[in-house]
Amino acid sequence: MFKKSKPIKFPEDEQVHDNAVEWWYFNGNLEDKKGNQYAFMDCLFKVEVRKIKNLVLSKSPLKNFYFSHSIFSDIKKKKSYPSINYFSLVSKDSFSRPLLFINHTNPITMGGYVNSLIEETKEFKYHLKNENLDLKLVSQKKPLLVGGEGYLNMGQQKKTYYYSLSNLATEGLVRVNNLWIEVQGKSWMDHQWINTDFSEDNWKWFSLQLEDNTELVCFLYQDSKTKIKMATISYPDDHQEHTSEIEFVPQGKKWKNFKTGNEYNLSWQIRIPSKNITLEVEPLLKNQEMVFGKINYWEGPLSVKGIFEGRAVKGKGFMELVGYPSKYGSLKFLADSLAEKAHKFLSHFKK
Repeated sequence: MFKKSKPIKFPEDEQVHDNAVEWWYFNGNLEDKKGNQYAFMDCLFKVEVRKIKNLVLSKSPLKNFYFSHSIFSDIKKKKSYPSINYFSLVSKDSFSRPLLFINHTNPITMGGYVNSLIEETKEFKYHLKNENLDLKLVSQKKPLLVGGEGYLNMGQQKKTYYYSLSNLATEGLVRVNNLWIEVQGKSWMDHQWINTDFSEDNWKWFSLQLEDNTELVCFLYQDSKTKIKMATISYPDDHQEHTSEIEFVPQGKKWKNFKTGNEYNLSWQIRIPSKNITLEVEPLLKNQEMVFGKINYWEGPLSVKGIFEGRAVKGKGFMELVGYPSKYGSLKFLADSLAEKAHKFLSHFKK
């Protein structure tokens, strides 16, 4: 648990912490040599079993429990490929090196396994790998300390450390129809650790990357008693500014997943009146819901355009919408997931 805030230190604080919940999150917008666009999200979660309220995990002999979510999107073909791993097996040598190193896999496999990797090869240079990605990412800016110090009080004893790498030059390979294709683009990284769990909370979160190398992370977070708004900006010259005077206005473009019953507002206007900022964000794909039992969320790439401090701008980004309880129960979801994996496994031998 946190006793009091202390400055985030690098590279030490890129490693694992003794907190209830922690995650290492990446997203990116990429393009191949033909101009075809792709997007991805990849996230490894850690929960400390005895510090969260979960009847199933509380009976586990493990101290830390890991799981991973990822989604790969082919924008031209309007297809997305989500992957939910309820349990990720982390290698014995993970978190043992001076720089961040996490090697993990899904131990429940059919037709072979693929190891996933988050490796910092040099300071702020990363190798990210999963079944659909093999990328090298190099940070072009210093870490973005959300809120100014990278430490936020979310109310109700929820205090979190949170930093981002907002401008990661990216190149490497993505897997499309079982072919590996060269791509390049820009990615984003979040690392957050907190002293309690988020299981009943909701938020609207945006990472925006403008073409002039201005980046913006902003969110609206709510629980039963708290409502917090925050925006943190990284300017092209690498200085940072922060404000809570931000507005999120839905623009009417909705999408509903009839399996879960969830309906999401996918188009938003983001306003910071004091800085003459008005940005319009639109989804590049609609069907981007991550179905995780009763805890589901929308996660996907965005187009961005509007006014930033009085000048016309455009760019790309990512949006995450969390806090939509599903009508699709956990047991049915698990049964359907296993059936889908079995079908893919059998199809492999029919070829």
